Amino acid sequence: MSPQPQAAVGAPLSRVDGRLKVTGKATYAAEHDVDGAVHAVLVDSSIGRGRITSIDTKAALAHQGVLRVISHLNAPKLPYRGTGPMTNPPGERLRVFQDDRVRFHGQPVAVVLATTLEAAQHGASLVKVSCDAQPPSTDLRKAKADKPTTYARGDVDAGLRDAAVRLDLTYRMARNHHNAMEPHATIARWDGTKLTVWDKTQWVLAAQTELAGVFGLPMDSVRVISPFVGGGFGSGLRCWPHTVAAALAARELRRPVKLVLSRRQQYFGTGFRPAYEYRLRVGSDRRGRLTTMAHELKAETSSYETFTETVLPAGQMLYSMPNVRQDYRTVPLDVNTPIWMRGPGFASASFVIESALDELADKLRVDPIELRRRNEPSEDESTKLPFSTRRLRECYTVGAREFGWHRRPAKPRSRRDGDWLIGMGMATGVYETQRNQAEARVRLDADGTAIVEAAASDMGPGTYTSQTQVAADALGLTMRTVTFRLGDSSYPATPPHGGSQTMASVGSAVLDGCNQVRHQAIKLAVEDEASPLYGVPAADVVARGGRLHLQGNPARGETYQRLLARLGRSHLEALGSYAGAPNPARHSFYAYNATFAEVAVDATLGLVRVRRMLGVYDAGRIISPKLAESQAIGGIVGGIGTALLEHTVTDHRDGRIVNANLADYLVPVNADVPDIKTIYLDGEDREADPLGVKGLGEVVHVGVAPAIANAVFNATGRRVGQLPVTAEALI
Repeated sequence: MSPQPQAAVGAPLSRVDGRLKVTGKATYAAEHDVDGAVHAVLVDSSIGRGRITSIDTKAALAHQGVLRVISHLNAPKLPYRGTGPMTNPPGERLRVFQDDRVRFHGQPVAVVLATTLEAAQHGASLVKVSCDAQPPSTDLRKAKADKPTTYARGDVDAGLRDAAVRLDLTYRMARNHHNAMEPHATIARWDGTKLTVWDKTQWVLAAQTELAGVFGLPMDSVRVISPFVGGGFGSGLRCWPHTVAAALAARELRRPVKLVLSRRQQYFGTGFRPAYEYRLRVGSDRRGRLTTMAHELKAETSSYETFTETVLPAGQMLYSMPNVRQDYRTVPLDVNTPIWMRGPGFASASFVIESALDELADKLRVDPIELRRRNEPSEDESTKLPFSTRRLRECYTVGAREFGWHRRPAKPRSRRDGDWLIGMGMATGVYETQRNQAEARVRLDADGTAIVEAAASDMGPGTYTSQTQVAADALGLTMRTVTFRLGDSSYPATPPHGGSQTMASVGSAVLDGCNQVRHQAIKLAVEDEASPLYGVPAADVVARGGRLHLQGNPARGETYQRLLARLGRSHLEALGSYAGAPNPARHSFYAYNATFAEVAVDATLGLVRVRRMLGVYDAGRIISPKLAESQAIGGIVGGIGTALLEHTVTDHRDGRIVNANLADYLVPVNADVPDIKTIYLDGEDREADPLGVKGLGEVVHVGVAPAIANAVFNATGRRVGQLPVTAEALI
């Protein structure tokens, strides 16, 4: 089969939905115009644990515009059938308005429905909830941990005992919240026994599955629509209580209901990156060859569900060593359940491992890059599988050259710029290459245009654009003649829009569907005596610009329009599919990076300013260089927040988050964002998937925080074993 010309894939194209977004025409969850919708506002618990003893709704119901108040006192019992979608952690789901228990501060205990948003908000403030409060357990350091998840190879005790060089280090990482631009919102409407929900979600099928289970409905009786998502970072990967509350309220009131969470409510209602306490013991020889690592880590989860993330693999496969032991414990607390956040697990593990490697390099007086080179594995030592691709050495070489690593002072606190101490640091990043089953429907119409549909999402990475690029090249059409549709549970099934798996999974299904349709058209042409391509071997025909032609002889061919019109065909259609990762696995699949940072630290005040950053990535084939650069910039900016700013503060007396707003929970602003440069190594990974991609949305975040922390050490000579790195820790 002749290879298809590639005009769109690999080109730095602008977003196909860009004009809609900048002109305000992209419709987000709360913006859909659903006739007759009323407004809903949640009433939150003001205690961290206990039971509700009474709910006084008289004042609220007397307020003009308030229609109803629903709580466990008057809500119907819901089936809550099944265990929910795979994005739900194991445990007992929070059952909305089904009992009097309060499990965490901010838990929804009632919902007020009104004709206007203002009436609903004021009505919610008038609801008086009385509780029998109990002291909540919200302190990770004091609560009892669950039994550990473990991994071991070699003899760790002997390895530490015999190591020529040993480190025993403890790190703490603060809880982080997603704080996407768009607030979580739901509009719910019932048509008889059928439910339609417009929701902010990163997986319409998860919301559909959860709602079907909660209300005891067949799957095809629930439709979830989410064409645009204003950022998610993982917070939209499951169906949260507010979505159930909106659907329940709409059914009880028999009118559509719109519910939008406030910024404050999102700190209690839509998950977070869990806080960690992490002890790491390291053993090496005097040349820096690692012999042993012992990981002991604790992470917070809720009291009613057990949330875990992939925090262990990096410690198993990133560096070569014979002895590894890991004990990963979750600590049940009276908090809402955590959820994945950009670079989940790997970002937290990388801070610990990469900070420890930097400390070992300093102790041995070895360059940090050279130390990492000395510990490069030849295979994945946790699985004994070969790496599909692993180009970290090249990442180090390119990064060191482009960043000017040779200017880094070997001795900490030896470079100044006036009152500022200047330092450079680097870290390695890694993230697993996820792929899962996906489908996509492809239709080529007689007018030469194509429509591709999949139940995927686009929270910002550019799914609309990248999938259109793949489809355009596979069909031999221009970008303008292809329409990609997503965000509807009625479309063919796809995996979650998270874990950097959308391009590999959905893209491979789109590629397959478009290839099928193109092959259908070619078969029709070569078998049609009236076609210029009659009798030509099908393998010698390619498509470009909406036209089929003989490879090497563009003059011999015809357009899709002419072919289908002559044959009286209104369209060609196919269902593309991708089976996901092979089982059993034949290779170890990961994306990698080397991240470099230069910081300035005020010698008196301890203020840290990032001056410049560079990321070099081994992420396989890059479908859209412009989108890839945007993803890397976003990942690095998020990493700056993790490293220096973001820190959820809890009042352990009642479980209240005291900085549940963007005035006190700090995120990077333009003044915090330095000169950022990104480099993607040219290449592909055909072992990973048909497109040769490895995923890049997560890996661009992993390693940023330790690179900055290591640069702070190089500037000041002070090692800070916590995130964020604050001025208080440096003075």
